[in-house]
Amino acid sequence: MKAYRFDSVEGGLQLQDIVKPSPSAGQVQIKVEVCGLCHSDCHIINGQTTQIQRPLTLGHEAAGVVTELGEGVSNFKIGDRVVIGLGGHPTRPDKVIGLSCDGAYAEYAVSPARMVVPIPGSLSWEQAAVATDSVVTAYHAVVAEGKVNRSMKVAVIGLGGLGSIGLQIAILQGAEVYAFDIDTKKVEMARTSGAKGCFRTLDEAEDVKFDVILDFVGMTVTMAAALNAIVYGGRIVMIGLNEPTVTLSTFGMACNNVEIRAALGGSLKELSVVLDLLDKGKIVATVEEVPFDKLSEGLHRLETGKVVGRLFTRPNRS
Repeated sequence: MKAYRFDSVEGGLQLQDIVKPSPSAGQVQIKVEVCGLCHSDCHIINGQTTQIQRPLTLGHEAAGVVTELGEGVSNFKIGDRVVIGLGGHPTRPDKVIGLSCDGAYAEYAVSPARMVVPIPGSLSWEQAAVATDSVVTAYHAVVAEGKVNRSMKVAVIGLGGLGSIGLQIAILQGAEVYAFDIDTKKVEMARTSGAKGCFRTLDEAEDVKFDVILDFVGMTVTMAAALNAIVYGGRIVMIGLNEPTVTLSTFGMACNNVEIRAALGGSLKELSVVLDLLDKGKIVATVEEVPFDKLSEGLHRLETGKVVGRLFTRPNRS
């Protein structure tokens, strides 16, 4: 079968012919209908993430059809539409497909059955696939870490694939939500989603103080701005990972009694919740297809910030 393999920074991501994987006991084999592209794969290819096995088939946002059952698997049947979860929260790299074991930039993948979640109703493959990472991460950040509710003023910084979903979920929670992004196209999309106010930076909304700030960028400049815009005793949740190190004012944190949280991934229970929300049309992920043979080009676009929403590919479509 065809699969995108990574072994070294020098070799990069390579499309190869490899043996189709067979499920071991407790596993299922899945024909991959859709796999989402993720910015974390760019980190791997560039050598920023080193704690992975090599060589490795990348890709961890998988949706597909169960095609074979390993010994002892009785809760799924051949033909079931499913997604593969990422190991709960906090997401652990040693338990995620595409990081610790071969992933889904391939025609077929295998996964422990306990990590597989049914796709509800008639939800599309692409919406289901991106739910496994970006949507469930945003949900966990807003609901579990941010504890967003209707009494709050909330700022969402960064309106990319995760932030645009986080915005929708915060609005769904009933909060008064403000959106921030330096990309005017993304700001306009936020305006149509129901944001109370839309700005390029937090400085432009200097008259508003926020109970919760969700930083989907994750840089010193955005976190420092958040610290200046938070109410006393407020909560900042960092989801973005654009800089390896963030420097903040200890004086600002202490004097404002600020709680700072971080979020990555979500639980299988939360994944089931967001799949249901997507199926009912309460939230919608903006997605764009990338041909399987152009996957590397798609990742480059993702890395350089030239994508609105999330990218996905269909490994079994020639």
